[in-house]
Amino acid sequence: MNSRDISQRPPLSGISSMATRQLLTELGRVNASPGGTPLALESVGGVDAARRVQAGEVFDLVFLASDAIAKLIRSDDVLADSRVDLVRSQVAVAVKAGAPVPSIATEADVRQAMLRAASIGYSTGPSGSALLTLIERWGMMADMQSKLRQAPAGVPVAAMVARGEVALGFQQRSEMIDAPGIQVIGDLPAEIAIVTVFSGGVCRRSQRSDEARALLSAFAAPMHAAIKLQHGMAAV
Repeated sequence: MNSRDISQRPPLSGISSMATRQLLTELGRVNASPGGTPLALESVGGVDAARRVQAGEVFDLVFLASDAIAKLIRSDDVLADSRVDLVRSQVAVAVKAGAPVPSIATEADVRQAMLRAASIGYSTGPSGSALLTLIERWGMMADMQSKLRQAPAGVPVAAMVARGEVALGFQQRSEMIDAPGIQVIGDLPAEIAIVTVFSGGVCRRSQRSDEARALLSAFAAPMHAAIKLQHGMAAV
């Protein structure tokens, strides 16, 4: 079969969390031309994506945090030997454009910034859960509870920061770097860094599992490391 025939195949269907939407869209575009199999991607909140796969909705590929992919493997919704780790993504901190910028250079600085902030936004995904765990470890949950604002599924924390709904936002850097109306201060310091590995897997209900595996392998190729960095993530 020549490249003209391959390019006329229907696209593989994929679902992802919002954190990797732009990256996967670009990787799909790069790998579809010339002659590759295209990817039709839908991006939603990570919890919703996993729920839809488990509910039996048919996709060829699913892209989520590695622990969510592992759960889908355990529930037999993703083929056990198909998981491919694609990128590492760190949590960044942002304020509204023009707002005072607190220091986040150290763990102590981050604690003070959170205590002083009028409100704090965090995500529904694994980074949000990790942030709550960090606050609990600090023994600050009683002080912070009233000003914590969890973003609705599929809503970027950056949008809440830009609208002034929260003063300080925490989310994957990949969802922050191109968002309008905010200033990204930087990643959390190394001692409290929150790093998520995002992976892809082939859905059990896929009728094109060989093609799906090939596309995952292409997405993981070292040649795409620069694209991943441009989207705020690092190759695994």
